[in-house]
Amino acid sequence: MTVAVDAVPRALERLEGFARPDVPLAPYTTYRVGGPAAVLAEPRTVEELLAVGRAAAATGLPVLVVGRGSNLLVADAGFPGIAVSLASCSGAADRIDVDGTRVTAGAAVALPVLARRTVAGGLSGLEWAVGVPGSVGGAVRMNAGGHGSDIAASLLHATVVDLRDGRRGTVPAARLGLRFRASDLADEQVVLDATFALRPGEVADGEAQLAEIVRWRREHQPGGQNAGSVFVNPVPGELPAGRLVDDLGLRGLCIGTAHVSEKHANFIQAGDGGTAADVRAVMEHVRAAVHQATGILLRSEIRLVGFADMPAEARPGVVW
Repeated sequence: MTVAVDAVPRALERLEGFARPDVPLAPYTTYRVGGPAAVLAEPRTVEELLAVGRAAAATGLPVLVVGRGSNLLVADAGFPGIAVSLASCSGAADRIDVDGTRVTAGAAVALPVLARRTVAGGLSGLEWAVGVPGSVGGAVRMNAGGHGSDIAASLLHATVVDLRDGRRGTVPAARLGLRFRASDLADEQVVLDATFALRPGEVADGEAQLAEIVRWRREHQPGGQNAGSVFVNPVPGELPAGRLVDDLGLRGLCIGTAHVSEKHANFIQAGDGGTAADVRAVMEHVRAAVHQATGILLRSEIRLVGFADMPAEARPGVVW
């Protein structure tokens, strides 16, 4: 569908009361760089979320669910569509419900909060999530993981609403196409909550594991403006992407306001007042250097949003 010049005003009219024009997306991402969304919608109910889908269908505007923005790099030109924040949506609220060893968490719940809450409740299986700065919804979408585990290891099912047709239903984990840092969920399919099957555990043991994960991350990974690991390990558990970058002496490589972290070679840091273009330039330089030296095409974990010159297939889980 071709986007008409009046698409944004028409979308805002349909989303009156919970949408704003030209809202900077940098504060909604961990990179803290990038331009504005043409429209930012903050639905308060599932019905308002479905209204976003109808507005997108009527105007031709693309939709982007932002989550906690921990794997997004938004172009300096911004996103020419409707960005959606679920932080205020009652259907994806910041809630955690426990039924025995089954835990259901709203899509807006922060993973570290979920990890700590389940450990405090004597449950085990999500300790790894304490070091991942994303949301439950985003974690399901990309099968987030770390420290030897991931979402797929304990996910039973997710409640998903499809903005294209308004259908809402429970999708078993086996039908989500979960794989290393990716899933089969389309842009228009929004996770509202997720249910996990955990194991009974000792609170003291869980707290010790949380503390060790936090200590390890502080010791080995940088803070500041980044989105975690940039490239997927070519051979999970055997060939880390960071080692390939490090072996080429690329730690500290700087282009403009962005650089490869000195602390971890698979992290790219953005500078204060920096640009998304510089971050992307470092990403592409590293990827090209690794390909030239090893023949390996690194796959990005970072979703690139709003870059006009990116091919259509440049999405999470696809080589770009």
